[in-house]
Amino acid sequence: MTPVSAANQLIAADVKLGRDVVIYSFVNLYGCDIGDGTKIGTFVEIQKGAKIGAYCKISSHTFICEGVTIEAEVFVGHGVTFINDRVPRATGAGGVLQTESDWTCQRTLIKRGATIGSGATVLGGIIIGENAVVGAGSVVTKDVPANAVVAGNPARILTKAKDCSL
Repeated sequence: MTPVSAANQLIAADVKLGRDVVIYSFVNLYGCDIGDGTKIGTFVEIQKGAKIGAYCKISSHTFICEGVTIEAEVFVGHGVTFINDRVPRATGAGGVLQTESDWTCQRTLIKRGATIGSGATVLGGIIIGENAVVGAGSVVTKDVPANAVVAGNPARILTKAKDCSL
């Protein structure tokens, strides 16, 4: 299962873990797929239906909700938040708490080799292209092209090059 068997992990029976996955303490995983060689930091939650590719690094305090697919070799910094509902509400008609049938999950795709800086927020329905870089603290409100570097609120393209090495 994992080479690091840390205390206080909540890993549901329906989680699909690849080989050599490392999971640290205070992690909550349920109904998700985690690829080979991925590292998941402390205080991370990954919800049902989320898919994490091989050799990713998911840093501490990150929230990955239902509908998020992260391809291989992606870096997700500390405290990154993914959102899957652009119009969240607690209650529906008549003041009754909403259920899963009261909203539509927006899908998000993070393509191979992308980097998402610490503290970024990624809205639902977004595609972040291959090898793109999202600056720390950015709010991603629209798709990010492959190889682009974006930053800000809302995130805007700063540069686009074949190699986004910083």
